Amino acid sequence: MDAIVQQALAKWPNVPHCYGWLALDARGVWRMRDERAQQHNLPGDKLVHAALIGFINRNYAPDPQGRWYFQNGPQRVYVNLEACPYIAHTDPVQGFVLQTGEALTAIDALWLSDTGQLLLQSGDKLAQLDDRDMTQCMTALRMNGATVSDDDLMAWVAGAGQDQVPAAQLTLTCGGTQHVVRRIGQAAIPAQFGFVRLPQPDPV
Repeated sequence: MDAIVQQALAKWPNVPHCYGWLALDARGVWRMRDERAQQHNLPGDKLVHAALIGFINRNYAPDPQGRWYFQNGPQRVYVNLEACPYIAHTDPVQGFVLQTGEALTAIDALWLSDTGQLLLQSGDKLAQLDDRDMTQCMTALRMNGATVSDDDLMAWVAGAGQDQVPAAQLTLTCGGTQHVVRRIGQAAIPAQFGFVRLPQPDPV
């Protein structure tokens, strides 16, 4: 957290939280959602100012309930998540990089959902891969050691269940390491990994 943010929190500790105005989309883009976007359930406008994006990335964290927020000075701005708290992109040098710019130096677990989304778990971080990078990863998938056909992969993900490892073993090789891929139902992801996609204020 930036020092200026810590100072603001100490000076104004009771500023009301903000909900619904900031979102992270499934491609790792921060979006500002004005009143019209909120009323019509629109994604909002893309943030493009590099300094502002960097400020958000440095001051992005979860609360104890799994609601992610950006600490904007003394105000906590909660984030609507289209997918996961982090979005990963492939990188030719670092392997996978989060939307915050942080490289995933180690992959602890991989998941493929019933909607074809690849999830990467590294420590306490969960990231969904940008769908534009899936084609590159598909070439590194193997099923029981053999190249995977589209039909076989579709049949494999059709049986997605929470924390389920099917008989046919799917693996993905990245960074020279072969990882077993688990399958998971897309709807089960927030509960399993303890995050809230659409944060709401605490009951009064």
